[in-house]
Amino acid sequence: SRFAKAKAYMAYAFRRAEGFVLVTGPPGTGKTTLIGDVLDYLAKENVVVANLVSTQLAADDLLRSVAFAFEVDAHERDKSTLLENLRARFMALRETDGRALLIVDEAQDLSERAMEELRLLTNLQQDGRPLLQIFLLGQPELRHLMRGKALEPVHQRIVAATHLEALQQEETSAYVEHRLKVVGWQGDPELTRRVYTVIYRFSEGVPRRINLICNRLFLNAFVEQRHRITIADAKVVVQELHEEQLSTRNILGDTIFAETDDEPVAGSPDTQPPAGVESGQGGSWTGVKERARFDAQEVSPPAASSDIKNPRKYMGPEQRRGHRRGREDRRKDIRFELDKEDRRKESGRRRDDKAPDFW
Repeated sequence: SRFAKAKAYMAYAFRRAEGFVLVTGPPGTGKTTLIGDVLDYLAKENVVVANLVSTQLAADDLLRSVAFAFEVDAHERDKSTLLENLRARFMALRETDGRALLIVDEAQDLSERAMEELRLLTNLQQDGRPLLQIFLLGQPELRHLMRGKALEPVHQRIVAATHLEALQQEETSAYVEHRLKVVGWQGDPELTRRVYTVIYRFSEGVPRRINLICNRLFLNAFVEQRHRITIADAKVVVQELHEEQLSTRNILGDTIFAETDDEPVAGSPDTQPPAGVESGQGGSWTGVKERARFDAQEVSPPAASSDIKNPRKYMGPEQRRGHRRGREDRRKDIRFELDKEDRRKESGRRRDDKAPDFW
């Protein structure tokens, strides 16, 4: 990726231990993150790093700020004394195989005179080797500033330069998934492909803005107890960010919000068969989440009825009771037959009857 390539360039420039290293890019594209990764990668090196953020300073104030950053006394000191004290500090580091690195953030705000002061710091050398290396981080305007004729001596000291740009849509999706996997995400909650599109269009591929909308999407899913983040959820979050004036552009009228969510992304829980369902075990799994569906069905057959066109259905004891109350007693059809004795007169049918001889 571009970020990995930029990181390799920075590591190479750091190894050279000389001159200026230039890192430019729009706000939020990861310049500070890049430098942090480079320093973590080189953590075992014996390096004293001074980070200078406030760059809207006069030339003399900038030099004092550098001295304070390297723990050099700069109170009521003239310029020559400051330079000599800084040289002594850097040489002490060199004697212990250490190095001095100055990182200047938002360097596009530096004046030409302040930039010239930084160039003079790179002139501090021992045995022909620079005692200080400087990383300049800034917005794209810094590149134009360095091309100016007045800063030609500074431009000639640049040993490496890289420019960070916003991510493309595919890179945005890969960036989001990478950040999620780093923290142990296993697909819950899942994001549909349409939501990834919303993330890209909202952020325009700027990592800082990607982080912003993703944080809010997952916070909303947590609050609403959702396991699937959809277009509807994304629209709610985008509207909230717009109302809070955290968005520089309004995408609520984007056609993406008129579309429906597509199939779940690959690797999400919905693309896997449920537990216990495998090929050949009672039907097929289509890959789309299906919930149990129960249809009301009549499980009792219609009861016998003389009315064939309007048969009555079995209704349990109520129906039987209706037969007995509404019709002639059906026992006559069973217990009384022509030319036969009434079976109720047979002995042994009552408790007080005498038991038969064969018992």
